[in-house]
Amino acid sequence: MKDIQRQRPENPIYIHKVGVKDISYPIVVSDKRRGQQHTVASISLYVDLPREFKGTHMSRFIEILNEHREDIHIKKFEHILNQIKVNLEATSAHMEIKFPYFIEKAAPMSGAKGLMEYKCSLIGMVGEKKEFKVGVQVPVQTLCPCSKEISDVGAHNQRSIVSVIVRYDKFFWIEDLIELIEHCGSSPLYPILKRPDEKYVTEYAYNHPMFVEDLVRQVAAELNKKEEFSWYCVEAENMESIHNHSVYAYIEGGGDE
Repeated sequence: MKDIQRQRPENPIYIHKVGVKDISYPIVVSDKRRGQQHTVASISLYVDLPREFKGTHMSRFIEILNEHREDIHIKKFEHILNQIKVNLEATSAHMEIKFPYFIEKAAPMSGAKGLMEYKCSLIGMVGEKKEFKVGVQVPVQTLCPCSKEISDVGAHNQRSIVSVIVRYDKFFWIEDLIELIEHCGSSPLYPILKRPDEKYVTEYAYNHPMFVEDLVRQVAAELNKKEEFSWYCVEAENMESIHNHSVYAYIEGGGDE
């Protein structure tokens, strides 16, 4: 059959990315405790397209995805991207996988267990250079230092979302990155809290107040200690409990970006 995609286009202009976007797909990811975890991901796959070709072969993306869906983890990211690049006869390949990841957590006093959801992403590119990143969104609690200082009783606190993207050079576990971030807030969050747990979490946060600025700086300071990461960005958004707005901070470090 005639290969329409390989015909010359009317406008021979180089395309940086072309492919399939936001495919909802069941995958299996590596789990530090259990070995594997089944989840459903939103996956986007792209390649570049030379100016002399009309289009790319979209079905090949799906074929490669189906081949690897039972074993998605950061160790195989480069292999999958190289296969995409070769099979689609491209000079660069890009992949982004967004998925919910669940970790069982025990309450600090009662030990009551439940599942916490974290939004994660794997982002990769191979071409003239290679780049691999992991993103996580981690909810924590923060308590306002100013409110604590000026109040005779109590202080306002809020749920904060810390979003971190790291560029990695060595293998690491997503669970370890999440745990690092959780310990940078006024208190971690838990899926189940009994009354002794609520007392503990409330008092712990009261004794560890921090602004949103403190939060991103603390995460950055911990990431600076990790040789696995050559670059990172950290952003935090506090959903304020006594204001009709959120507060926000962003910081990045490492590399030349």
